[in-house]
Amino acid sequence: MSSRESVAARSSAPGGWGTLTLLGNELSVQFRRWRTWAMLGALALIPVLLGVAIRFVGGSDPGRGPAFLDQITDNGLFVGLAALTVAIPLFLPLTVSVTAGDAIAGEASHGTLRYLLIAPAGRIRLLLVKYLSAVVFCVAATLTVVLVGSIVGAILFPIGPVTLVSGAQVSTGEGLLRLLAVAAYASISLIGLSAIGLFLSTLTTVPIGAMAATAILAVATQIVGAIPQLDALHPWLFTDRWLDFGDLLRSPVIWDSFAANALLQAGYVVVFGAAAVLRFATKDVLS
Repeated sequence: MSSRESVAARSSAPGGWGTLTLLGNELSVQFRRWRTWAMLGALALIPVLLGVAIRFVGGSDPGRGPAFLDQITDNGLFVGLAALTVAIPLFLPLTVSVTAGDAIAGEASHGTLRYLLIAPAGRIRLLLVKYLSAVVFCVAATLTVVLVGSIVGAILFPIGPVTLVSGAQVSTGEGLLRLLAVAAYASISLIGLSAIGLFLSTLTTVPIGAMAATAILAVATQIVGAIPQLDALHPWLFTDRWLDFGDLLRSPVIWDSFAANALLQAGYVVVFGAAAVLRFATKDVLS
């Protein structure tokens, strides 16, 4: 019996235990893949390269380059923030597209999908587990950028009280908590894209097609968001609030952007999650 068949058998446990078993196995498989660690390693290189470049070449002039770049030499914690600003438009969506786009199409291409759909494992349960696995990767990816950035910043630059965008200063400990809140914001920003990737993954048995379509859609949506003539569409784009985490760096914290972003992403999760369920429920994968 293959590992996937064995998992399908164990996932037939009643209620939530079967779902947790399937999710645990899915996460185990995902984080044993060289591909996953290669993507996380590539994301970790962003703050490393950024920190090394600033340390040995010098800082940038205020207002030039990514946000927070000119503040790195004063406080190493800004390496994580600057790296996250660089990663959000392209690198994070690209890695999430690979994970979400491969979710169903990858199993179909390897011929293991039928074993995961042995009733009572169920199609909806499988979709839920695949989506939750993609969300876990979103969290791991953003934390990789932020935590590696903080470590690199602590090694290469002085660490101390953090000056917020509102001008107030907070302790180093609170600055780290604000940094984690920004990472949480970025993770939430990617859950809508994960739902889109999962839906696209149900449409094909070619994983690279779903991955590419998801990544291209993320880039195209950001292009639409940069065109002033289409500003009526901007509030509806899942990328519209990706970089609006500045309110988490004010004193006191303003949670309006966080809540608005979460609501926007939840709308995409509901719409594309329902589309994925409708598509997958009628898909012939057992023949």
